[in-house]
Amino acid sequence: MRALNALIYRALQILLTTLLAVMIVPVTLQIFSRFIDFIPRYIWTEEAARFCLVWLIMLGASVAVRDGTHFDVDVLPAPRSAKGRAVGRIVVHAAVLLVALVFIAFGWRFAEFGWRQSSEMTGINMLWIHAAWPLAGICWFLFMVERIADDFVQYRGGDDGAA
Repeated sequence: MRALNALIYRALQILLTTLLAVMIVPVTLQIFSRFIDFIPRYIWTEEAARFCLVWLIMLGASVAVRDGTHFDVDVLPAPRSAKGRAVGRIVVHAAVLLVALVFIAFGWRFAEFGWRQSSEMTGINMLWIHAAWPLAGICWFLFMVERIADDFVQYRGGDDGAA
């Protein structure tokens, strides 16, 4: 499981870097076309930038879940023992796991809805855009299962667990 998650994580990092590089092209065209008259004002650039941004957000959130750098809200009191910290993390990670399941279930429906639509400007099937939601949910689920397993190891008094 850990090897699969590491492979997915690395693929997400490469995809994020590629998407960011791709997004620079339409955004740059939009900016220059506003100030330089001989550059045509392409209408597809706004949609391409928006679609890249959607994927960047969803994949970036997946990377943040794996890294443990996603936003954190302290709701539980600060635990005084290692077992208490492990229980607190299990509760938080279980909540993220539930959110992942919601993204998988409803994201699947959202992707099916996108399958029946196409973009107005570029004509691409919207499944390519809507698929980001269930994919993010699947990544979150896999990453949280690994983290919860590490938390249980720490709870049982094993090693400090993975970061």
